[in-house]
Parts: sequence; structure tokens; C-alpha cells
Amino acid sequence: MSDAYDFSERIGRVAPSATLAISNLAAEKEAEGADIVDLSVGEPDFDTPENIVEAGKDALDAGHTGYTSSNGIPQLKEAIAEKLRGTGIDADADEVIVTPGGKQALYETFQTLIDDGDEVVLLDPAWVSYEAMAKLAGADLSRVDLAPHGFQLEPALDQLAETVSDDTELLVVNSPSNPTGAVFSEAALEGVRDLAVEHDVAVISDEIYEQITYDADHLSLASLDGMADRTVTINGFSKAYSMTGWRLGYLHATEEFVGQAGKLHSHSVSCAVNFVQRAGVEALENTDESVTEMRDAFRDRRDLLVDLFDEHGVDVDVGDGAFYMMIPVDEDDQAWCEAAIEEASVACVPGSAFNAPGYARISYAASEERLREAVDRLVSNDLL
Repeated sequence: MSDAYDFSERIGRVAPSATLAISNLAAEKEAEGADIVDLSVGEPDFDTPENIVEAGKDALDAGHTGYTSSNGIPQLKEAIAEKLRGTGIDADADEVIVTPGGKQALYETFQTLIDDGDEVVLLDPAWVSYEAMAKLAGADLSRVDLAPHGFQLEPALDQLAETVSDDTELLVVNSPSNPTGAVFSEAALEGVRDLAVEHDVAVISDEIYEQITYDADHLSLASLDGMADRTVTINGFSKAYSMTGWRLGYLHATEEFVGQAGKLHSHSVSCAVNFVQRAGVEALENTDESVTEMRDAFRDRRDLLVDLFDEHGVDVDVGDGAFYMMIPVDEDDQAWCEAAIEEASVACVPGSAFNAPGYARISYAASEERLREAVDRLVSNDLL
């Protein structure tokens, strides 16, 4: 039978998500009865806080099930703007687009800023979807490797300065980082600012993990002098509020940018889900205690893993944010991760998926008991 579809060149530029591929394999094995310790997915293992759930239910009961204004309900946009002002960003509600998930905010940003052949600079290891979205927009990629510097940006500023030029259209910064957990220093972000201003470069600042930090303070890039008019701040509710399945995110930029990105937004997703947006208002206004509890649990798990790896002679670079850790493995990290799930029933993501060969990313969004079990299994199967 002939294939009637003539697939676009655009879709051929990208591969499926390696993170979701590992997660799907883990789910398949669990369906077959295997006991998999799944450390592959970037999803908090906590329930959505009850007050948020109740706010969503109340919104449904009140009949908030229709379309909203495309960029979001006024109450949520104002709550987001107020939250951003608390991080030092001079934000207004009209500078916000509410999206169904942070990924949509990123996608709209790439599509709004990038033409075929434009240069986009990524800081490696980089979340897999940045590369995919840049390629879908037709970008040419340049990359700066942070692995030799303990995944920190500050020691790599000279390399970044050699990479960013007047030909650079966009630089992507993610702090706290997925997949490393690194929180970039103020000096590092000031270095980004200096290069962006010097070369007139736009910057994506993906701050989805901003509320999950431990021994370092988060700094919003758009709060720095000279960055307000050239930064698109991306954030959302999935991580800090354990709302992954609710699909709620947002971007903040200038009104001019919002006007342009809003065209794509209105012609693609129309709007974020009505009742979910109202739950988002509750999340921003009344959930600090739950966020603190989750953050403290993640810190304890991170410290536990560091100790466990140290006991077995595995040296890891300890991140100060998010809930990820990159562990050094065999040079063929894909084969190592396949062995981990096949032999030890532990699911991890190959570092090569993030352009960091020789590493595996583990998510410690799992109980301490399961984390101990994972390390024990890897050790007993000679994988550590």
C-alpha cells in the first residue's frame, strides 16, 4: 500500500523526545509486571496541592468551561505580573501570555523570533526540546559546553563570548537547569547580559524551576539592567506546584513581542483552559507552604543521593536547584541506560539526549526508599 503522506522537511529535522521514550519503555515494562524505579521523568511525585484542586473544582462548578480571552484571564495575568515584580522584573499584565504549558510558551517564542538560518546559542547540557524547537523554526545551532566546568556558566563565559556574535539571534538560558540542576551565579548572568547588549541579542530565560532552589538564590535575567527589552521569561506551574497534567505556563516580554507572539497563540491553541487558569490564580496566591514542603523534600533527596554515590566512589556535580542530577557513566551512555532498565529495572535518560555524552540524567522526584533501591540495583548489577 502506498503512503499518501508527503511529510514536511520541517518535521524531519527533529526526533521524538528521548525522555518520554525512556518513560514509555518503563511504563511498558511495568505493564508487563516489572518493578521499575523510574528516575527518567521530570515530574514531581507529589499530588497537586489540595487548595489548587479545590479551586479548579470550584471553577468547574461555577461554569468556567468556555473560551477565555486568548492571552489569558485578567486575574491570572495580573497575578503573574505581580509575581514577576516580586523577582525584580518591571512587569505588567499586558506583557503576559498564558499558555497551555511552558512548552507552548517556548514554541511560540522560537517561532516568533527565528527565521531560517538564524543562529541560536544553547548552553549544553541543554533540555532536549530547545534543540527541537530551534530546528523546527529553521535555526542554525551553536553550542557552549558547560560539562568541563561542573555544569556552571561562569567559568565558561570566555567560551560563550567566543560563540555569541552580531550574527547571533537568540541565546537560551535555563537556570535552575534541566538536566543538571545548576543555578547560574549573578556574575554568570551579568556576563550574559553584557554579551546580549553588546551584540543586540534576544534571550530566552527559562525559569520553570525557579522556586526549587537550595543553597543558591535564583535571579531573574530580565531584572538586570539592559535586559527588560530583550528577554522573554518563560515559566509555568508544572514543577513548583506539581501541576504537570494541568498544562499551564506563561511567557513575559515586551508588549510589542506579546502582540506578535499572540498572533501565533490565537491561531494555534486559542487559549489555555479556563478552569485551569483560575486554579493558577490560587496557586500563585495561596500555596507557598506546599511549595516549601516539596522543596525541602527534594533537598533531602538530593543530599541522600550525593551520600549514596559517594559511598560507591561516584563523584557527581551537585546542583543547587531543580530535581535532577547528572551522573558519569560509560562513554556509550545510551547502552548504559538500556542496561540500567533491562538489567537493574532502573530508568534513566542518556546524557547524549542533552548533548552530554558520558552521563545519565536521573530525576530524584521519587521517595527516598525508591532512590536507595535504585542505587542498590545499579551497584548490584555492576553499573556503578
